[in-house]
Amino acid sequence: MLNIPGLASAAVNTAPYPHFYLERSVEPDHIQDLIADFPQLDQGGSFNIKDVETSERFRQFVEQFDSAEVRQILGEKFAVDLHDKPMMATLRGYSRAKDGRIHTDSKTKLITVLVYLNEDWEAETGRLRILRSGTDMDDYTDELLPGPSSMVAFKVTDNCWHGYPSFEGKRQSIQINFLTGEGVRAKHQFFHKLSAKLKALFR
Repeated sequence: MLNIPGLASAAVNTAPYPHFYLERSVEPDHIQDLIADFPQLDQGGSFNIKDVETSERFRQFVEQFDSAEVRQILGEKFAVDLHDKPMMATLRGYSRAKDGRIHTDSKTKLITVLVYLNEDWEAETGRLRILRSGTDMDDYTDELLPGPSSMVAFKVTDNCWHGYPSFEGKRQSIQINFLTGEGVRAKHQFFHKLSAKLKALFR
């Protein structure tokens, strides 16, 4: 299902930090199926994929990122050895107005991959921006559509600033992270699970 040739040939931009964008990360015959399979998440925040009911096809797609082939491709693009690094997958289905604020990813993450599974994106907001700083949402090098199977991947650095102008509504994405260690994965998964339980409790 994963567009391996497209992934392998995607050009890495080095400024302001290493990243690349792939307009179609899923083979055409599978895009609509995966969009239809995306779990119904009508709350904000991230959810561990193992805590959400999904189809076998959807899980198989996510598991492709854990393969030696994909690890090798991503590792070479970003000059990071991923062969023994734990992978974590989380899902987001709904963007709150407060989401998308400028941030960098945790230093416990080596590489972040975002796969968007939305229909064609027409909203002017909600488009991910690769930012030059942590202070100005309008100072960006790239503005990337979260469309049907588009992918953004970047190396986690001290300056990997990113975010998107406020958008409220359905905005579906798979986030793949390769982490520094196994203990880190357990910690991230625990807090995502706790957060999901609290959201359900106070709905």
